Amino acid sequence: MHITNPQKTFKPKKSVFYTITTNLTFWVLIAIIAGILLGHFSPENGVKMEMLGKRFIDIIKLFIGPIIFLTIVLGISGMGNLKKVGRIGIKALGYFEVVSTVALAIGVAVAYFFKPGKIDRSGLTFGDASQYTKGTAEHFSWLQFFFSNFTLQVLVAAIVCGITLNFYKKREQTILVLERFSKVVFTGLKYVMYLAPIGAFGGMAYTIGKFGLGTMIPLGKLMLCVYLTMALFVFLVLGSILKYYKISILSILKYIKEELLLVLGTSSSEAALPSIMMKLEQMGCSKSVVGLVIPTGYSFNLDGTSIYLSMSVIFLAQLYDVHLSFFEILSIIGILMITSKGAAGVTGSGFIVLASTLTALHKIPVEGLAFLLGVDKFMSEARAITNLIGNTVATIVISKSEHDFTELNLDPVLEE
Repeated sequence: MHITNPQKTFKPKKSVFYTITTNLTFWVLIAIIAGILLGHFSPENGVKMEMLGKRFIDIIKLFIGPIIFLTIVLGISGMGNLKKVGRIGIKALGYFEVVSTVALAIGVAVAYFFKPGKIDRSGLTFGDASQYTKGTAEHFSWLQFFFSNFTLQVLVAAIVCGITLNFYKKREQTILVLERFSKVVFTGLKYVMYLAPIGAFGGMAYTIGKFGLGTMIPLGKLMLCVYLTMALFVFLVLGSILKYYKISILSILKYIKEELLLVLGTSSSEAALPSIMMKLEQMGCSKSVVGLVIPTGYSFNLDGTSIYLSMSVIFLAQLYDVHLSFFEILSIIGILMITSKGAAGVTGSGFIVLASTLTALHKIPVEGLAFLLGVDKFMSEARAITNLIGNTVATIVISKSEHDFTELNLDPVLEE
């Protein structure tokens, strides 16, 4: 005879409507659609919504410094093995260079195969590219790159503090204080993320209102090529890397769907930086690996940006009927391997990198950048999303290779 346990309580099953309407992803998606509609049917009001998107990103940026600093300091001081810190850093930079070079090569290959630049120039609209073409003869400066990159500055400061803390007599007490402060910061971030739909709405309404869906038509072929290439890179290249570790790329994309939608709405991968670090730790990646790989990746692992830059150079060459030899194509990839590292964290820096690359080649008119200005905003979402996915995969790979991955059953992420 089966006897039920009277003490066992059963939670009532939540309705599908309740589950959907209490999901942040749902509201971000609704906000994006509403932003598109407002920007398209009332452009003047759509442009006014820019403030909402900007203010949300400004609030998120307040959390970036403390979260990077606390995560790295606690990760290094808790690791107790400084050799491991150096090994993770070298391994991450090596991975970034290989994968971003593959991204550059794929961008060139797809551009040559589909020839998006083989169109009539007379039908294109010009933008003012003068602000990006000034001073392009200047050489790339690592010092300038460092001082203009807040994330990198915090990363270096945190590494120094984390290493120093290992030798401090009151290390244990300091770690406890930092852990309490870390909990406060992440709790604050949790509540700020409820504003994500407002930020996504403002960002999307401004983009559509300012540039209009009609600007996509003349350069539609280039846009399709960029989005197709980034999809190929994510599912074939990054998917194959994850498959080696028996992880599904689709499961990862599902796990970070909120961050992806947030980046889509705001066109900024920075908007998702704090929350992606939190998600990766929850997934099972160690705090030390997340702290070192994500901030470094935001400066050195820009896969989406690499694809866009290489495709844009080939696009402009085709637009002006400029023949590039095999050696010149290799030179483009080589130049972009260095200059693309400067395309992080500064508005318009992608155009400055393109201008510098075109100037170094002395074959493709720098003025051609004016053709890209109108449609660039619609491709920035693809760049930011691909950059985010690339850094997420990099963190998982480095964690796995370090055997520093606790396989938690979240959502579930793993195929196994």
